[in-house]
Amino acid sequence: MRTALVIGTGLIGTSAALALAGRGVRVHLTDHDPAQARTAAALGAGTDEEPEDPVDLAVVAVPPAHVAAAVADAQRRGLARGYLDVASVKGGPRRELAALGGDPRRYLGTHPMAGRERSGPLAATADLFEGRPWVLTPTAETDTEVLNLALELVALCRAVPVVMDADAHDRAVALVSHTPQLLSSLVAARLEGADETAVRLCGQGIRDVTRIAASDPAMWVDILSANPGPVADVLAAVAADLDETVTALRALQSADEDDRKSGVSGIEDVLRRGNAGRERVPGKHGAAPATYESVTVMIGDQPGELARIFADAGRAGVNIEDVRIEHATGQQAGLIQLMVEPGAVPSLTAALRERGWSIRQ
Repeated sequence: MRTALVIGTGLIGTSAALALAGRGVRVHLTDHDPAQARTAAALGAGTDEEPEDPVDLAVVAVPPAHVAAAVADAQRRGLARGYLDVASVKGGPRRELAALGGDPRRYLGTHPMAGRERSGPLAATADLFEGRPWVLTPTAETDTEVLNLALELVALCRAVPVVMDADAHDRAVALVSHTPQLLSSLVAARLEGADETAVRLCGQGIRDVTRIAASDPAMWVDILSANPGPVADVLAAVAADLDETVTALRALQSADEDDRKSGVSGIEDVLRRGNAGRERVPGKHGAAPATYESVTVMIGDQPGELARIFADAGRAGVNIEDVRIEHATGQQAGLIQLMVEPGAVPSLTAALRERGWSIRQ
């Protein structure tokens, strides 16, 4: 691949352009907002000048509702040898493109499973896709050259290709991406009118659950509008679980012993099912999740503290597998959990204590 055209210079389009440009591809940028394309160009993502000849690959990075029209228009103008999109919904755009008379042989629907709470070109990074799954949804009609160009794009972005059926993809992202966004927003919405004293008690748990609630509402309206059925199906199942959980909690308030036992059983069931589901989430390097133990350390909120504790762990010969930080309310300090292999806990604890760190049990 020598040349590419990125249509849509938001977070995903600009990040792909930065990755391609950084690996020697001449990238042309266009957007319905020329100022946004100029911003992406100024960041080093390519040039906002139109290509003189057809490029090797056109990457359509627009909201799902506009993918089919953008691909059909680009194909009519003969802008590229191959065309793909990077929207988070795949089945609908493909069917819409066919209805518009687009060429399915030169088009491939893809979806990089990467993103941030922020949007726009200024949020883009060349390494956004590194190590992340990038779904490809070829059909029997897909031209081999287009599939090869898509695979080259994934490789240049250092992502991991995953081949799926388009509709199976849409059902999957409804479960692992779209529904979690709504649930995060629903929990965060409970905080809007909450008493200030309650909000001050927020800890790491509520921060974890509501992190993605900071996402752009307009962007998510576009996404959910393109995949409403599968998302509604998952939410209906969640709603059924919620109804059963509410019933179980009410039973715990009962004076009747049998009702309370039923309530305990219901709550235990949903928690155990949650344990089982969580264990299926891929862990480090996409492997089955490993069992780590944590060493919890008090750390000051000042420059250099994180670097110092990581360096001390390194000197102890311990690999940090994961990190969690919980900030202390109203204090210039917090707790950092260093996730390590169980056998490394004693040596790491001893080494950190020797270097003056305050270990919390």
